[in-house]
Amino acid sequence: MSYIMKNLFKQERNKFVEYLKIEKNVAVNTLSAYESDLDDFFNFLISEDLKDLKLVDYSTIRHYLTTLYERRLSKRSVARVISTLRGFYRFLEREKLVDNNPFLHLDLPKVSNPIPDFLYPEELKSLFEVNDLTKPLGQRNQAIIELLYATGMRVSEMTSIQENNLDFELDTILVIGKGSKERYMPIGAYCKRAIEQYMKDGRFKLQEKSKQPTKFLFLNNSGNPLTARGVRHILNQIVKKAALTIDLHPHKMRHTFATHLLNEGADLRAVQELLGHVHLSSTQIYTHVSKDHLMKIYNSSHPRAKNK
Repeated sequence: MSYIMKNLFKQERNKFVEYLKIEKNVAVNTLSAYESDLDDFFNFLISEDLKDLKLVDYSTIRHYLTTLYERRLSKRSVARVISTLRGFYRFLEREKLVDNNPFLHLDLPKVSNPIPDFLYPEELKSLFEVNDLTKPLGQRNQAIIELLYATGMRVSEMTSIQENNLDFELDTILVIGKGSKERYMPIGAYCKRAIEQYMKDGRFKLQEKSKQPTKFLFLNNSGNPLTARGVRHILNQIVKKAALTIDLHPHKMRHTFATHLLNEGADLRAVQELLGHVHLSSTQIYTHVSKDHLMKIYNSSHPRAKNK
């Protein structure tokens, strides 16, 4: 019976996922997270011998949330699950498959937004100076670190870049973001120089190692398209070479990009556009300023900050 119930629930899940994919143009990674949340909820319903999605009520939800907290899920994860299930039942209501949405009046757990961790200019300087630019992998790694800092793009966006996405005349790059949304990003002189050197030399040599030609910009040591996991490994290797004791991941470069722009007076809306954020609230977490920057402003502006 549980097998039959599971298949019935999955039919509704698949309809919902198809709706998100076609009508909402939701990104692949987000769809995967939705599927995981729904499957977990369905397993709970089966364990409670609930055979119909219409039977889910407020007490059912409270019981399910208790199980999530017993598994030590964070408030952020629980909030995501609730959001997923609320959207799922909204879809079921629209399709006339349920009479009401039991998640509609459920409050999301209050989640604090920690200040994003970012790099200071002196740390960045060390990262930019350790790659051996006479070797293909060194050229590639330099192009990666320069591009992440120059654009603040997500690692998934970077690994999907193809050669024809680059426009060296306009100094821009076409980025395919979440939900297949496109945006053009400017690239600075250092980034442009690093990518050009890699494309003229290093990439060509890496490509020769593969039997399958590819249009993707970044290649691994075998000449195949680089993965997000590969980028994380590369960043760890760069940190080791620079003899730094920092934790570096692609999203930290994104945090650094946004923080440095805002600290230098960039408009919040412009940074939102560059990051590819749909909502301004997603960008506002970067409006903090570093202590050094704050002290600089204070010392230069306050009449009695220091002795004349």
